Amino acid sequence: MLLLLSLLAAFPPLSTDMYLPALPLLSKTWQQPMSVINLTLVGFFTSYCVFILIYGPLSDKFGRRYPLLAGIGLYVVASLLCAGTGNIVSLIIFRVLQAAGAASASALSMAITKDLYQGKERQRLLAYMAIIMGLAPMLAPLFGGWIMTWASWPWVFLAQAFIGIVAWGGVFRMGEPLHTKSDDSIGKTISLYLQLFANRRYLLLVFLFSCVVLPHFAFIGSAAEIYIDNYGTTEQVFGYFFAFNALAIVTGAFFCSWLQKKIEPGVILAISFGGICLGGVIMFTGFFQGPWSLAIPMAIASFAFGLSRPPSNHLILEQVDKGVGTASSFMIFVYFMTGAFAMWLISLNWVDKVEVISLLAMISGGIVLVIWLISPHFMPSDKKAISHVAGEQ
Repeated sequence: MLLLLSLLAAFPPLSTDMYLPALPLLSKTWQQPMSVINLTLVGFFTSYCVFILIYGPLSDKFGRRYPLLAGIGLYVVASLLCAGTGNIVSLIIFRVLQAAGAASASALSMAITKDLYQGKERQRLLAYMAIIMGLAPMLAPLFGGWIMTWASWPWVFLAQAFIGIVAWGGVFRMGEPLHTKSDDSIGKTISLYLQLFANRRYLLLVFLFSCVVLPHFAFIGSAAEIYIDNYGTTEQVFGYFFAFNALAIVTGAFFCSWLQKKIEPGVILAISFGGICLGGVIMFTGFFQGPWSLAIPMAIASFAFGLSRPPSNHLILEQVDKGVGTASSFMIFVYFMTGAFAMWLISLNWVDKVEVISLLAMISGGIVLVIWLISPHFMPSDKKAISHVAGEQ
């Protein structure tokens, strides 16, 4: 179950990072600027976010399996269509369809953790999932680079279709994890979103924690262009640099699983926000040279980002008792809409995109850290929740 949930949750990085090495080539082949090519990323995440809001209520009403099987099936078909396209417009459209299917996987995997596990066990599972999920963005660009070297870019999407088939088979064999389904109508189930808007602590935490994804997604949206076009690396070497950054996220998540046994989650979150800001400061000063001027500071920020994910996701889900699928969907919706904005922002014609990433890291990490430190004045119940989680440990 751990491996299946991790694979489902990793659909976004598998669907994006694997074909990042092909972006500069597509730009030259189709004679399109990177701002247009990046619409395959922005369109993916925008569609992904919209459909996340749909799968959540459907899963609360009908269970997790059927929406998952339908969504992953759509993902497989769309991946095959992406492999067969020959122009940028069709690729953008098929990527939108691919995202519509992928949304079911990552959104409902988070809800299933709430269905099957509780308290300390669920927090430990989330930490292990974060570690395994980290392998996806670490290995995906490497596989993409190898595919680009030995074959061509359509094979990247054929590989994604194969991954989708494997996930579909796992879900097909899985028992229904939701034992108590909602008796409400679809319309009333969707109204759970309105109830979420009345949950002040939930909303504040979701929007607060989503800010720290800005430098992360800006890096994803521009890394291939920076490393390949600006620094002159090959697709394979770019994959190694990108894997180095993903390894930092995995290390942060792994370190969190050890650190949470010793200190409170609130302290871990404060450290992680400060680390993101620190990475931005080092990047902005230009202390390192060449590709490492981006790789090392971004690795520091990514380590801190990985450190923050398990406790932040756990704390957000602790704020809701009913409609967990809906709450999980909205949480991921906000995260990835913020990420889509960052990808659009970094695709603009900036003189120095590394400097833009550094500013996003400094500003987002610094602001979230300050708000988090003064949060007892605004969210006293959240601190109680943190103490409760720490007591369980």
